Amino acid sequence: MRMDSQKKIVKINVGKRIALVENIPEGLNYSESAPFHLPLFQGWMNLLNMARKSVDIVSSHWDLNHSHPSACQGQQLFEKLLQLTSQNIEIKLVSDVTADSKVLEALRLKGAEVTYMNMTAYNKGRLQSSFWIVDKQHVYIGSAGLDWRSLGQMKELGVIFYNCSCLVLDLQRIFALYSSLKFKSRVPQTWSKRLYGVYDNEKKLQLQLNETKSQAFVSNSPKLFCPKNRSFDIDAIYSVIDDAKQYVYIAVMDYLPISSTSTKRTYWPDLDGKIREALVLRSVKVRLLISFWKETDPLTFNFISSLKAICTEIANCSLKVKFFDLERENACATKEQKNHTFPKLNRNKYMVTDGAAYIGNFDWVGNDFTQNAGTGLVINQADVRNNRSIIKQLKDVFERDWYSPYAKTLQPTKQLNCSSMFKLNLPSHKAAAYNASGIQP
Repeated sequence: MRMDSQKKIVKINVGKRIALVENIPEGLNYSESAPFHLPLFQGWMNLLNMARKSVDIVSSHWDLNHSHPSACQGQQLFEKLLQLTSQNIEIKLVSDVTADSKVLEALRLKGAEVTYMNMTAYNKGRLQSSFWIVDKQHVYIGSAGLDWRSLGQMKELGVIFYNCSCLVLDLQRIFALYSSLKFKSRVPQTWSKRLYGVYDNEKKLQLQLNETKSQAFVSNSPKLFCPKNRSFDIDAIYSVIDDAKQYVYIAVMDYLPISSTSTKRTYWPDLDGKIREALVLRSVKVRLLISFWKETDPLTFNFISSLKAICTEIANCSLKVKFFDLERENACATKEQKNHTFPKLNRNKYMVTDGAAYIGNFDWVGNDFTQNAGTGLVINQADVRNNRSIIKQLKDVFERDWYSPYAKTLQPTKQLNCSSMFKLNLPSHKAAAYNASGIQP
C-alpha cells in the first residue's frame, strides 16, 4: 500500500460508532425489560447496502443457500452478495481449503476473488476467523460465520464498527496476510513489513466510540501468524484480565484447557492459569458462562471443579460457573418436531471486565489458539457507566444470559428430566431487573 494511501486512511474520522449485533434463535424467551441489540442479519445487510467499492470477508463457514425453512435469511444474504458482484464492487473472500462450498463457487463464477487457506499444511489447524471489511471504513468481527444456522438456530454475538478507517487499516493487514498465502503450502520465514501490525497491546488505537473515550487493537492467532507489532490472541486476553480490578465475565461455547494430538491430551495452562492468578492473587470476581450441548467434553466438569476448589479456603475468592443449555427443548421434542428443527446452541466467544472487552473467534480450548487461525478485538473504556459504552452493553448482555432460565449450575452426572422442562417458568421481571437493582452475578 502506498504511503499517501495510508495517510489518507489513518486520518481521524468523525462519527465513529460501534454496535453490538446478536442472533437470538427463535424460541429464546427473555423478559421485555432485557437488553436487545441490532439483529446480526440486519447488521450484515446494512453493511452490504452501504458498500460502494469493496467487501472483504473471512469466514470459517460458507453455507447460506439451504432448503431448510429457517434458512431464508441466509438465502437473502447470498442473493445480496451475488447482486454486489454485478455492481462493480470488488468482492474478496477467504475460506479454509477444506470448505466444499457451492456458495463460494457461485460467487467466484460471478467475479468474486476467493482465497483458500491450507491451515493443515501451515500448522495442522483450520481457519476459524470471522470478520468483514467494507469500503475500508466499516468492520464486523464476532462469533458468526457465513452459515445459515448462524442466522437461525445459533446464538451469536459480534460488533460492527462504522467509519473507523484507523482500525480497518490494521485489520486489513491481517486480511492481506491471509491473501498472501494463496497457492502457498508453507508460511514464509519472515513476513513483509506491509503485514506488520499497526496497533497492539502496547500501542493501542486512541478513538471515540459512541462519544466515549476508548482504546482498541486487534490480535491474531496462531503465533505463527503474528508478524512484528501484532499481538497474539493469548497476550490480548492476558492484557484484559490483568487490567481487571473488580470482575471478569467470560462467555464461551467450550472451556477445555487441553492441548490434543492424535496420541495424547495434555493440560494447557495458558488461560486456565491466568484465571487462577486473578482469583488468588488479585481477588478478582470471575464468572464463567459455558454452553452445555451434546459435544461438551466431560473433562470440562473436572476443570471447573478444580477451579472451584481454589476458592474453598481462600478469603475474597469468588468464582461461579453456569452452563447455558439451549438443547433441552429439542431433547424433549417429539420425533416429528425434531424432523423440523435443528438444535439451538450458544456460540458466544467474548469476555468483559470492569474496564475492557475481548471479542474473538475462538472458544477457550487449547488447540484453537495454538493451531487455528482466528482474530480477536480488544476495547478499553474508562467510563463504563455510560449507557453508550460498549463495555456496559456487553456486561448487560452477559448478565441477561446469566440470570436467564437457560443458565444452570450443572453437575457431571446431571440427567435431563423432560417432564421438568414444561415446569420451567419464563424469566421473571425480578430476574430481568437485576441490572437496574444493582445486583451482581
